[in-house]
Amino acid sequence: MLAATQRIAFGAAVVALAAGLAGCSGSGAPEAQKGAPGAKKAPGAPKEAVRLIGDGSTAFTGLQPHMTTPRKLKPGQKPPQFVVFSWDGAGEDSQKLFSHFRGVAKKYDAKMTYFLSGVYLLPEEKAKLYDPPQHLAGSSDIGFNDAVGIKDTLREVRAAWLEGNEIGTHFNGHFCGKDGGVGTWSVEEWKSELSQAKSFVKNWKTNAGLPNEAPLPFDYDKELIGGRTPCLEGQKNMMLAARTMGFRYDSSGIGNQVWPKKTEGLWDLPLQLVPVPGREFETLAMDYNFMYNQSGTVKGDPDQHEYWGDQMRDGLIQAFDRAYEGNRAPLIIGNHFESWNGGTYMRAVEETIAAVCVQKDVQCVTFRQLADWLDAQDPATLKKLRTLDVGEAPKNGWPAFTTTAASPAPPVSHAEKH
Repeated sequence: MLAATQRIAFGAAVVALAAGLAGCSGSGAPEAQKGAPGAKKAPGAPKEAVRLIGDGSTAFTGLQPHMTTPRKLKPGQKPPQFVVFSWDGAGEDSQKLFSHFRGVAKKYDAKMTYFLSGVYLLPEEKAKLYDPPQHLAGSSDIGFNDAVGIKDTLREVRAAWLEGNEIGTHFNGHFCGKDGGVGTWSVEEWKSELSQAKSFVKNWKTNAGLPNEAPLPFDYDKELIGGRTPCLEGQKNMMLAARTMGFRYDSSGIGNQVWPKKTEGLWDLPLQLVPVPGREFETLAMDYNFMYNQSGTVKGDPDQHEYWGDQMRDGLIQAFDRAYEGNRAPLIIGNHFESWNGGTYMRAVEETIAAVCVQKDVQCVTFRQLADWLDAQDPATLKKLRTLDVGEAPKNGWPAFTTTAASPAPPVSHAEKH
């Protein structure tokens, strides 16, 4: 798998010290092969549902297990407190953090979103299959993978999806900055990048020469409904491209802890500014941003590691508390599978999961689940929820707030009256 130093999502500072920014067409309908060897039925799926797609890298195995039906808020009902834990460039390497956090999620009944980088399923010897916008074919700022890393990542992606988690995209080569970075890409260039990200997931058997590996148990054209851009750059043009290619949400923005809205037809679910305990500013709810504001390096003073991890954990929990007791806006948290500053940020995230996901009315969900819930709500209710500021609870309580937010019943016609 890739070295940790290769995969760091470096970016520029945002809002003074508040936030250092983190870290082959495949869009056609694939040919399906019923009952092909290697396809494994998802639990609860009908036997006839299993079919391989394309070269067998992916397969339709029925409805995703462990999914819930979103429910519309009733008049007078308090919204659930949603928390989304998401991972940029998700892959399994020698640190085994993907598999570790799958276990953490199961322990605390949490679902997570894993943003898979397409090049993590592309072997180094096939690097030139990737033709990135504004860069030479075979270029990538995070490198590529090897057979062992690809197999390990596939194992985790399979299991994660079957456990009810979401597989999104972090795109491919992670190019940041002004020199050909994703922030300079056109809509058409983003369409190319997204098509290639899909292709590498849909054709890893062929590209990596692993015909005997089990397929991923989903149709990626249907599974992929959102992502996060490298370094949070290029969001506008990416969204213009992605809305024509199956996306329903994006999490590349920077925002406050307020209820989300749609932009360019997609749910805009940004990383949020959260407290940094003991400091006079806020930063993005992401491991990279806490590291950037604490040490500025992934190898900071070991004597400070425990304090920095505690600071991130406490900041995330403060952000949770002000939403939970206030406007109930979804809390969006992003991370990387990295051991920066001795792994202190991974500890912080795990302790946050343990503290918040077990509380009453809290749902630790994927972006897909959050988007499904938002789509199920009355637009008038969402509009009123968006009037609440960060940490602001309704002055007259939730029963009065959501009762008056509900859309009025349609007028009764003269014929219906009689």
